[in-house]
Amino acid sequence: MSRIILTRVSPMTTIQDRGRPGLFAHGIGASGPMDRTGYALAATMTEQPCGAAIEIGPLGLDFTYQGTPLTAGVAGGTFALTVDGGAHPWPARIELVENTKISIKPGPSGNYAYLRLAAEIGVPLVLGSRSTNATVGLGGLHGRMLAVGDELDLNALTDPQTEPAPLETFASEDPIRFIWGVHADMFSDTIRAAFASADFRISARMDRMGVRLDDTGAVFADAKLLNLVSDAVVPGDIQILGDGTPIVLMRDNQPTGGYPRIGTVIDADLDRFAQIRAGKMVRFEPVTVAHAHRIARWQN
Repeated sequence: MSRIILTRVSPMTTIQDRGRPGLFAHGIGASGPMDRTGYALAATMTEQPCGAAIEIGPLGLDFTYQGTPLTAGVAGGTFALTVDGGAHPWPARIELVENTKISIKPGPSGNYAYLRLAAEIGVPLVLGSRSTNATVGLGGLHGRMLAVGDELDLNALTDPQTEPAPLETFASEDPIRFIWGVHADMFSDTIRAAFASADFRISARMDRMGVRLDDTGAVFADAKLLNLVSDAVVPGDIQILGDGTPIVLMRDNQPTGGYPRIGTVIDADLDRFAQIRAGKMVRFEPVTVAHAHRIARWQN
């Protein structure tokens, strides 16, 4: 049996496939890749059907492969790849053979990289998916993030899935587009205008649940914030916490929240937002719901 043995593992490294869409009404988030474009591109690099991915966190991943020859692909962000000590371009197709040693380390940009294999990672399907939600201990390898010493068996693909085409990407410095949220009217015209023109800094306080922003321009310093009765939230919602901290909810977000939501990042930009590293500045640009729908139809 083929397998990979993890010898160095970044925090926030998990097993992800397309996730569990459609279960939010039952309190179960979809999970899935933080960067769907990188996820799809890694499979494209192999030119073969692939199974679930290892979503690699910001500090990268080292592993040793054991087994018969197998094709793999890596993509997402811009990381540094070495194969048996030799540098390779990124993204890349890799031909794995017995005792191939792979090292993926941080490069110029990106928080998440993806390893796709022409095989299926040997973890069970849970509610139709192998995706991990480590916050609630669901899916993946024992419901947790991957760790040094983990050995992942690789099985033949029994039900290859058609891969979506990678989405068009934009420069990381382009504004993140959003639509005004259901609680936008709780904020004054001045605050809303400032939110749509100010620069925010990506905080180091990020994970698959959410990314906190440093309000460097004190946009929300004087906002009269309220705790609300909890209601449904979705990935991309921009909540303003009780201390005025904005947080953008991500793929493993909780199903409900009790803070006002000034806006929602459009689906087309959420992957790009996920790849912006801590310390970088980001700006938000409002668009209409109709415009967001046109973008979604064009991408599909």
